[in-house]
Order: sequence, then C-alpha cells, then structure tokens
Amino acid sequence: MAITSSSSSLISTFFFNSSSFTRSIITKPKSIHLQKPSHLISHPTLFLLHPPPKTPSTKTTLSLPKLTIPKTCFDSLFILCTSIALSFTLFISNVDSASAFVVTSPRKLQSDELATVRLFQENTPSVVYITNLAVKQDVFTLDVLEVPQGSGSGFVWDKDGHIVTNYHVIRGASDLRVTLADQSTYDAKVVGFDQDKDVAVLRVDAPKEKLRPIPVGVSADLLVGQKVFAIGNPFGLDHTLTTGVISGLRREISSAATGRPIQDVIQTDAAINPGNSGGPLLDSSGNLIGINTAIYSPSGASSGVGFSIPVDTVNGIVDQLVKFGKVTRPILGIKFAPDQSVEQLGVSGVLVLDAPATGPAGKAGLQSTKRDAYGRLILGDIITSVNGTKVTNGSDLYRILDQCEVGDKVIVEVLRGDHKEKIPVTLEPKADES
Repeated sequence: MAITSSSSSLISTFFFNSSSFTRSIITKPKSIHLQKPSHLISHPTLFLLHPPPKTPSTKTTLSLPKLTIPKTCFDSLFILCTSIALSFTLFISNVDSASAFVVTSPRKLQSDELATVRLFQENTPSVVYITNLAVKQDVFTLDVLEVPQGSGSGFVWDKDGHIVTNYHVIRGASDLRVTLADQSTYDAKVVGFDQDKDVAVLRVDAPKEKLRPIPVGVSADLLVGQKVFAIGNPFGLDHTLTTGVISGLRREISSAATGRPIQDVIQTDAAINPGNSGGPLLDSSGNLIGINTAIYSPSGASSGVGFSIPVDTVNGIVDQLVKFGKVTRPILGIKFAPDQSVEQLGVSGVLVLDAPATGPAGKAGLQSTKRDAYGRLILGDIITSVNGTKVTNGSDLYRILDQCEVGDKVIVEVLRGDHKEKIPVTLEPKADES
C-alpha cells in the first residue's frame, strides 16, 4: 500500500489533534472524575450526553453529568481515531481497501500431495474418452441416426494409435469415437477383443505427437495396502482422479459377456464409477498395473469394492490382439449345464450338454446329454478331472484350460453311467468371434 507524503502529514496531524483532544478531556473539565468502575470494559464505548433541563434562574449554567471513564477507554479511543484517520487516507488516496488489507500467502503442499498432482498431470495425456454409438431408426421420420448408447475410458498403448479398454465398453457399437486429452476426437476401429477377459483394442489415426503411451508396469509383485490411483471419465465428466489402496489380491470375477472367470483380479477401494471402466489403475510411480473393469455394488453406486484386471494378464492379450486380431485360447468344444443343475443330481463335476462332432471333445468321443425314444433324459458324460486336477464346477474347468495351450493333449476323466473313463482330448483354438 502506497501512502503519499500529504497523507502521512494528515495522519500525523490527526494523531496530534486526537492526543490533544484526549488530554483536554482529562484535564480541563472539573466535573469529570476518573475512577475505576467495577465493570471495567476494554472496548470503545459510545456515551450519549444529554443537557440537563433548565432551571428558572437568572443565570444559565451547563453542568456536565458525572461520567465514569475507565483508563482503558482512552487507549480504545485512540485506536478508534487512528482507524478513522487511516480510512480517510485510503479514501483520498484512491487505494482499494480490499487490496490494502488482504495478504495472499503462497499455497504450500505436502510432499505426498505434490507427488499425486504430478502423477495426475503426467498421466492424464495417456487417458482417453470412448463413446459407443449405435445405429437406430426414428419411428416417426424413419431416419437412421447414430445415438450414443454408452461411454467409458481407455488409454494409449503405443505410438501406432492402439487404444486399450474393456470389451463391455464397446459391445454392441456400430461406431466408436475416441476423444484425446486435448479434446480432439477421432473415429476408432476395432482391432480385436477378448470377451472372456473383457479386454478390447481399438485404433485411431491420430498424429504421433498427440499420442502418449502409458508406462506399463507389472502386477506380480503387488502388495495389499500399497497406494493406487484410478484415472478416468466417470459419468461423462472430464478427467478425474481417485485414490485408494489395494484391498485384496488374487480375486476372481466373471466376464460380463461369457461368464468365464477372470483370475488374479486386483481389488481396490479407489472409487470406480460408471465411466471409469477401461481406465488405468496406476501405482505410486505412475505405472500401469491394471484396467478398471467392475465394482461390487448391490445399490448401483460405488461401494468401495472395485476390481481391476491385472496388467500381466492384459499384456499378453493385447500383444495377441495387435498381432493377430484375436486371442488363440484353447477350448474343449463343449456346452455344459449350470452348476446348480449338477448339484441337484447329487454329483460333483461338469455335465456335458452338447459336444459337437466337429469340436475337440466330440472328436475324442465325449457323449452329450440327450433323450431316448420315450422322451426320457439320458445324462451325458460328467467331467470330474482334467490332467489329474479335480473339477467340481465350470470355473474349475476354465482355470485348467487357461493354463494350457492350443495343441496340448489332456486326459479328461468322465463319469459315464456308473463307471469312470479317461479320454485323451487334443485342445483346439477358439473359433473366430464376430
């Protein structure tokens, strides 16, 4: 605040006059007695003085009423006069009173806050927004329109324009659009997807200078309790950051498309809301450790239990999708009954409902469930183990097949009627998906 010389002299003059005025009050009036009252106050007090009524006499005299002023009142009065003088100075000097008294201190952040801010700023350019468009026909005009039917997040995988996201984000789309961090939008093409693991790869023709691949980490050495960070576009908003810790490891969830189990899933308490699907889960170093894919929420809101597909699983899937456009995962080539149906029969295993003759199981001789000439149900083979590993339900069978490769020969033990048989089956790749 700048105070001119004229303003300074004015303040000095006012202070001097105020002091003189104070001294005159103390010394000159004879009817004012100073005494310390029992209710001593330390703040300025306004006294209203009323002249006494005139008495009939030849000489009119003015007698001041007895006024009791504490000693501290003089200090308060001096401060009040000083404030008035300063306010008057600001008025004649055209100084903004707000800017004169408001002092802004620099914002100070803790080291962990600075690390979080830096992580968000460095990794936001790698996260994209994906819009799922579906073709629909207007019932009145019969015009064909593209209507957004969903959205999600994704991240840049490499400089070639490959974008990784969840399969359920792009499921049922006629067209896809990807919005980069700088709000530029591009049409995306589907390179390939894996329904069983809920992973999909897209590609956009964007300039290489606009593409910033996300740093890829590992998920094999994760520990419960370490910090994680989720970046995405929940509810269609701009990039947002949520933080939390790893609350569990080696969880298992089912694919929304096929029901096949996804193993070694990361459980986190970081808020994952609709729109976060397909976004990255990062460690404290800013490295990718998983893809946010699902939440456990009976109410439909984020309940603090989110799940992410581990990056070690994603890495192998993305490599196959980029190279071949599909994942060559081995299958037995059967359709099996729900686990509840087998439990009602009082047996443990996987009941074969259908084993097509063109599939691996059909070629090996596994029998399907069928009806006889009288309409009675004849149960097919019940798979009880594969390569010596016990099978109690469909999830057990999927876990075993995930550890095998195309072309492997496995020994399938089945319960046929009242006896068991061991049948060798050569695994074949999964058929192409449209």
